[in-house]
Amino acid sequence: MKLVNRIKVWKIAVTIFTGIVCGGLTADAATPDSVTSNKPVRQIAVVIDDLGNRMKGTEQMLELPIKLTVAVMPFLPSTRQDAEAAHRKGHDVIVHLPMEPIRGSRSWLGPGAITTDLTDDEIRKRVEAAIADVPHAVGMNNHMGSRATSDKRVMQIVLQVCKEKGLFFLDSRTSYQTVIPKVAKDLGVFTLHNDVFLDDVYTQRHVRKQIAVLKKFLKKNERCVVIGHVGPSGLNTSGVLKNVIPELQGSATFVPLSQLLPLPAPFMELDSDNR
Repeated sequence: MKLVNRIKVWKIAVTIFTGIVCGGLTADAATPDSVTSNKPVRQIAVVIDDLGNRMKGTEQMLELPIKLTVAVMPFLPSTRQDAEAAHRKGHDVIVHLPMEPIRGSRSWLGPGAITTDLTDDEIRKRVEAAIADVPHAVGMNNHMGSRATSDKRVMQIVLQVCKEKGLFFLDSRTSYQTVIPKVAKDLGVFTLHNDVFLDDVYTQRHVRKQIAVLKKFLKKNERCVVIGHVGPSGLNTSGVLKNVIPELQGSATFVPLSQLLPLPAPFMELDSDNR
C-alpha cells in the first residue's frame, strides 16, 4: 500500500476520533457526506470477500456504480491483479486473512492460513506476509475464522501487527465468541464489524431477503456494514445489488469502510453458522 494512501485514511480517522473524544465533533459531523444536507445521512458499507482467485462475479462486483471495500485473499493467482483493479476504481482494499474455523476443512482456507496451533512467531510471520502480498491494503478482515477469532492469544498477535502496519480490522463476526472487540480495545486498534451477510445462502432469493434485513436495520441505525462474496454466489449477489442500488441510494449513501472509522455500526445478530 502506498504510504500516501495510508496517511490519508488514518489522518481522517485520527482527526475524527480526537474530535469526538474532545467533544468537538458529533457522530454526524464525523461523516464527510453528512455535512452536505442534500445527501442521505444513513450509510451502507458493502464489503465483497474472497477476491484473489479469479472467482465468479469479480468483474461484475468491481463494475458496480458504488464505492466498495474489496477483501482480497493473499497468495492466490489473482491477488495482486484484483487488488490493483479495485484500487484503480477507488475502492478500499483490505486483506482477507484466512483463519481457522470451528467446522470445515483447513484445506478450504488456502495458503498462509492462521490456525490456533501455530507459534506466536509463525502467526506474526504469516500476518506480515499476507499484508505485504495485498497491494494498497488499508485494513484486514477474517476469512472464516470462527475458532481463531475466539482465541485471545491469536488475535493479540494479529491485531498487534495491524496496529504496527497502520491497518484497521473488520470483524466478519463468524463467531458469537469473538474476542476481537476486547483485544482491539486493549491494544488501541480501530475496528469495525459486520452487520449483515448478504449471501450465506447462494440464491438470489436469499440475497433479496438479506437486502430486506439491511433496510430494516437502517430504520434504527445510521450505518450498516454488509458482506457479500464472489465465487458461487458472485453473480447472484452482484445482480441483486445492481438492481437495488438506485432504491437504496434514495435513503442512504454507499461508502468504503475507511469512511466509517472510528465509529462502528451497532452489532446485530448474525446467522454466521460457525464459518
